[in-house]
Amino acid sequence: MAAPYKVRCFLLGHEKDVRSVAPAFFPDGSFVSGSRDVTARLWAPNESNCQFTEAHVMSGHSNFISSVTVMPPSDQYPQGLIMTGSNDNSILAFTLESPQPVFKLTGHEDTVCALAAGRFGTLLSGSWDNTAKVWLNKKCVMTLKGHEQAVWAVAIMPEQGLMLTGSADKTVKMWRAARCENTFKGHSDCVRGLAVLSATEFLSCSNDATVRRWLITGECVHTYSGHTNFVYSIAALPNGQDFVTTGEDRTLRIWKDGECAQTITHPATSVWTVCTLQNGDIVTGASDGVVRVFTKDPARTAAEETQKAFEEEVAASSIPSQVGDVKIEDLPGKEVLIEPGTREGQTKLVREGPRAMVYQWSMAESKWVKVGDVVGASGGSQETSGKTLYEGKEYDYVFVVDVEEGKPPLKLPYNVTEDPWFAAQNFIHKNNLSQAFLDQVAGFIIENTKSVTFSQQSAGSYSDPFTGGGRYVPGTAEGSTGVSSDPFTGGGRYVPGASQPQGPAPQSGSDPFTGAGSYRPSNGQTSSVAGGDMGNSLDNQYFPKTAFLSFDQANTQAIMSKLKEFNSSLSSEHAVEESSLAQLSVFLESGSPTAAQLELLWQLLHWPSGNVFPALDVLRLAIRSEEVNQHFCNQKDGPQFLNHLLVLGGGDEAPAANQMLVLRVICNAFKNKPGEKLMNLNREKIGKLLGICQKTSNKNVHIALSSVLLNFAISLHPTEDVEAKAMVLSTAADVAESVKDEESQFRLLVCLGTLVSQDPNSKALAKSLDLGQFAKKLTHKRGKVGDCASLVWNALQ
Repeated sequence: MAAPYKVRCFLLGHEKDVRSVAPAFFPDGSFVSGSRDVTARLWAPNESNCQFTEAHVMSGHSNFISSVTVMPPSDQYPQGLIMTGSNDNSILAFTLESPQPVFKLTGHEDTVCALAAGRFGTLLSGSWDNTAKVWLNKKCVMTLKGHEQAVWAVAIMPEQGLMLTGSADKTVKMWRAARCENTFKGHSDCVRGLAVLSATEFLSCSNDATVRRWLITGECVHTYSGHTNFVYSIAALPNGQDFVTTGEDRTLRIWKDGECAQTITHPATSVWTVCTLQNGDIVTGASDGVVRVFTKDPARTAAEETQKAFEEEVAASSIPSQVGDVKIEDLPGKEVLIEPGTREGQTKLVREGPRAMVYQWSMAESKWVKVGDVVGASGGSQETSGKTLYEGKEYDYVFVVDVEEGKPPLKLPYNVTEDPWFAAQNFIHKNNLSQAFLDQVAGFIIENTKSVTFSQQSAGSYSDPFTGGGRYVPGTAEGSTGVSSDPFTGGGRYVPGASQPQGPAPQSGSDPFTGAGSYRPSNGQTSSVAGGDMGNSLDNQYFPKTAFLSFDQANTQAIMSKLKEFNSSLSSEHAVEESSLAQLSVFLESGSPTAAQLELLWQLLHWPSGNVFPALDVLRLAIRSEEVNQHFCNQKDGPQFLNHLLVLGGGDEAPAANQMLVLRVICNAFKNKPGEKLMNLNREKIGKLLGICQKTSNKNVHIALSSVLLNFAISLHPTEDVEAKAMVLSTAADVAESVKDEESQFRLLVCLGTLVSQDPNSKALAKSLDLGQFAKKLTHKRGKVGDCASLVWNALQ
């Protein structure tokens, strides 16, 4: 059997609950802790005596510190940054040299309760405001919206630009930038912690007292049970497979090979947080304000008297009963401890004189270890618990508060283990009071409960400090025009878009976007970008591009023939007068529509899915007109118009022709200001359509898709809208995995180059999404694709 974990040291310094711990980069083997005492502390190892030294104390928040993480070293901060999230809704950044913050991040509307550091300077935060945010270069570049309740856990996957969020809504969501790619359901209560195992697997822990192991494809491959109450925190061990957890049952549990291999009970009400160090040691933070370090290396193990003192402290601690009233006379005596336990962490209630004691089986030591005595019960009555009932729950206090003269007083319930500000916020929300009362109510709670200590807490039902709910007891609930037939319908000669190039444009001397003429950058300039190990320096004639792409070529005669063919075969519900139909041809020739012609086009756009594509082709040509663009894309009618387009292109059985032409309509809409504005206002909806369209193998759909992304890049290039650029980059990262033809790849490369040109935020985000690897893989190609890929690759270095 592997050596068990034993106490390495206890670290005293924090004056209140230690809510978060995280490993640090400097000094080697150090870690950071954050506490409700409004400070964060860096602990540096002292190898001479296996202890840790308090090397740095950081302050600056106006409320409890709820989360900590450490950013990797960078050119600007060679020793990394210590980041702290707080109940004051902000995030502060500290260096090792400064006890005061070097900068502050604001944007969350409630407690920042989770932080995770990513590559290239990205930071992910989770909050009680139901959102997560991605930060880069001191700016919020993305807000992840989708959870229905507080986001209590966040994590960043090592590859693919994927992020994870766990929520009080019982789900875990996986995001690629601002788009949710998967929702993981299975937990029956709040998700409190996340730990990444590999590029394809992660763990989640929950108030339902379980841990779940997930594949990023969505499958839960294992559920681990062992905790007897909320599981607050989880961390992977250095081998990437085993892990550790802590929770409301006062324990640290070490899991190996899918089993709970060791349980270490703490002399505290709650073990809030855990992290692991590179040497395999484990750090915990608890409600008694003590940071504890455990090791399985005999060279770092504390002296025998320290081990014994810890065991005695645990044995002397009081345990609120979770199983109802305990009748001492019905409990067995210590003789039952002769029989060995059957699993790690198994507990037994034993009578010792007039008291009830709890013993826990240690597999490592092959004996029953006393972990405390039972001091009460949670049967729901004031006689047994010493608590006050309010709305069916037990509370340590139920204050009567006179808020306004002449109105009935309000009741303010509070448990001593709650965050006073959170209890105050719940009180304000429930009674529809002004937010201005928050500090006053929280101050009232603190003033009237400040003498309460751990040993004085009554032993009745316990309230989750995050949700305010009662204690959970597991188990109690719960185109050219060709002569072939139409490839989409099998009839006729009209092939939508066939007049557009069907393969890669010629490698030189032709417009790389339309196949016609000679392409020159729209600003008429070139720039030289070092080729690095990709070869000699290249003239950048590809990006940034500043003129929108459009799909202009068409055979109007073929389009009109197909419209007439379909019109003659449709029912009276959809068919129109042939004379009216002929007017569209006049419109296409003149480019100046009448109101009747525009109404007719809108009617044709409601033809059945299999017949609508020639009408979409008419719209694709017409929307380039300023008058038509304004008619369909104006502020009043634009949303309905775009929603209808998205239905035509994004339905479950939308033909490839519809997808391609809807994307071309969107692309051409950028030619005029109303269309450009409408598309930018609906980036998220269009992004979902692109996600659907990328699944097809149709090359023309992919070309249209990458063209839409390029037009977004052109529109956003001169702006500082980092969140919008992030969404385009994330969609590009998705599309990059699907498109295989060179023309689509080329347009994506130009899109990337346009976004990252002269924009360090977009550059860093593109790197974090692994878009540099997409470009690098294409540098071997000949012609414009390889040349542009080399330029993008170099731009991202």
